[in-house]
Amino acid sequence: MNIFIIEDEAKAAKELERILISIDSAIEIVGIVDTVDASIDFLRQHTDPDLIFSDIQLADGICFEIFNRVKVKSPIVFCTAFDEYLMDAFDTNAISYVLKPINVKKVAAALNKFKEMKSVFQPEQNHSNLQRVANELKLAHKNTLLVTQGDKIVPIPVKTIAFLYLDKTIVKITTTGHEHYFFASSLDEVERILDPSLFYRANRQFIINKKAVVNAEHYLSRRFTVKLAVATPETIVISKAKAAEFLQWMEQ
Repeated sequence: MNIFIIEDEAKAAKELERILISIDSAIEIVGIVDTVDASIDFLRQHTDPDLIFSDIQLADGICFEIFNRVKVKSPIVFCTAFDEYLMDAFDTNAISYVLKPINVKKVAAALNKFKEMKSVFQPEQNHSNLQRVANELKLAHKNTLLVTQGDKIVPIPVKTIAFLYLDKTIVKITTTGHEHYFFASSLDEVERILDPSLFYRANRQFIINKKAVVNAEHYLSRRFTVKLAVATPETIVISKAKAAEFLQWMEQ
């Protein structure tokens, strides 16, 4: 059995690998990656594994981004510390989970469930299950951000945000109506609560709204510059490494 592991904690990944092989010496770990981007690259370049073990929160995003961008036929066991609501969703969608911290008993139970259900796994059904779980996750995406202006707390509808910009250590919001706000959070934290189908982390300093994008132009060394409908404090540059992913996001 070929198994692919997606886990951003190196110690947890090695422990999972050790447990799997101790349960069944015929298991082959075909890859261990720790990010959304690396997972996408692996799945695009390799034949679908028999089974995937995937953490949910990764270093660069949520694992559901992987399965939204790459068509995966393999059944998936989610390794998670999420609340029971999402775990129930996994269970009713016929996708097993291993509640962290992992141990031999939990992993063995997941493998047994996979073997029992192997004959009924269908690509279309599996994709449908993933979509339903992804829809559950979307409930966590914010529709409004609260910002402080003096003594007032102001709600900013997320759909009106043109871009977020990291100015040294301060996150600044600019809306499509050319309004400017400060937001008391890191850009990494904001990225986790925004819908990735609408917002894209262009680089270390910018998160941009798809609806605010006017165009993208070729730049040096197969990079892109992005023009928005509102003025930005500096040019938005998409690196060569992210260029293909950015174009995919644009056409979704």
